[in-house]
Amino acid sequence: MLMRKNSVRDSFEGLNQSGKKSLAVLFDPDDTSEQNLIKSLNVCLENKVDYLFVGGSLVTSSNLHEVVSMIKSYTDIPCVLFPGNAIQIDASADAILFLSLISGRNPELLIGQHVVAAPVVKRSGLEVIPTGYMLINSGKPTSASYISNSLPIPNDKPGIAASTALAGEMLGLKAIYMDAGSGAEEPVSVKVIRAVKSTVDTPIIVGGGIDNAAKARQALDAGADIIVIGNGVQKNLNLMTEVSEVVHFYNEALNVN
Repeated sequence: MLMRKNSVRDSFEGLNQSGKKSLAVLFDPDDTSEQNLIKSLNVCLENKVDYLFVGGSLVTSSNLHEVVSMIKSYTDIPCVLFPGNAIQIDASADAILFLSLISGRNPELLIGQHVVAAPVVKRSGLEVIPTGYMLINSGKPTSASYISNSLPIPNDKPGIAASTALAGEMLGLKAIYMDAGSGAEEPVSVKVIRAVKSTVDTPIIVGGGIDNAAKARQALDAGADIIVIGNGVQKNLNLMTEVSEVVHFYNEALNVN
């Protein structure tokens, strides 16, 4: 099978090199009905969302394929898998964030699940984006920290976060994803984002707790290349418009300068 071109990874790297910013919307198949998904996808198109991530910490439902297929049939926005385990793989997506939980010490999520998934991913032809996944303490336990059986990095320890990201980059990972978790009380702190941005050259993805335009702006100003919203959008579709406007305003200002 011919492998797909590295279009998504190239676009990630292009953001990092150009200074432009992007918005990703995360859909958890467990919390996504067909009606709500169609409504959300229309808003994604209206607001020119850059990426659609699909996955979650648990995903107990069996509709991963249905969600991916609907995204592909309704939009031309790149669909990227955000897997919580080795079985969250669907060949109809465009790419997969091959996540290694570098913030924790659970060997299953550092390499174990990857060994199981690798042959399936290879056969699928999905574009693979090796990604260092870092859980950041958001003030309360999240599904991600519970399921991963790992402690998140303290939100007030930018040095630890920067060193962790640097180790991931030195190991060859092509993106760093810092996540406060679904429904986080607080987003990843500005100090942590800024420290990681000043330490690594890989694209930086930031999600969790970004539930208003001000928090989105803070994450972008600190150095996030891609910001991810998910839980908040399901409660309030207007959030997508508000955050999208921040991203577009940021990029327009960059073009003017």
